Amino acid sequence: MGPKRGLQVARVSGMEKTLDVLNELEENQVIERYAIGGGIAVTYHAEPMLTYDLDAFVLLPQASGKIISLSGIYEYLRAKKFPAHREHIMIHGHPVQFIPAYNALVEEAVRTAQAVSYRKVRTRIVRAEHLVAILFQTDRPKDRIRVALLLEQAAIDRKKLQAILKRHGLMSRWKEFSRENRYEA
Repeated sequence: MGPKRGLQVARVSGMEKTLDVLNELEENQVIERYAIGGGIAVTYHAEPMLTYDLDAFVLLPQASGKIISLSGIYEYLRAKKFPAHREHIMIHGHPVQFIPAYNALVEEAVRTAQAVSYRKVRTRIVRAEHLVAILFQTDRPKDRIRVALLLEQAAIDRKKLQAILKRHGLMSRWKEFSRENRYEA
């Protein structure tokens, strides 16, 4: 499936059905577009790792006003009998967290996400270069570990990565990380 390993974390039963539901949300214009991010996206590009949920970065249909609401997603899925549990919606046994594209970097990542198939279901995964940039932006301790994993194992185009980091004001974090971890900046 993927350049290296595919969606190994997602091999549990029902993942195809979960992805079908995400595609249905898009087809029915509840969301404009989605791409898988977070730990499952890292796993797609690098070695498998433990992750609890499926993070779906979403572009929402244009709404009036400045308030972002996920109510359309929650209402649609509640009508299909998928229960909410804390910040997740349980879809065929998989906790899915819907994360609206909260800035230009994440919106760009969703719009340029890589089309892939999991078994026979089409889906999209955030590209490794955008994933690294998003991880630098959130900059939690676990994100720095994931960046190192991706830099060592994923097929990352360094020129594309640097262009993304420059475009989104993240070059200083890249240079700091490179110095600390002896990566070529």
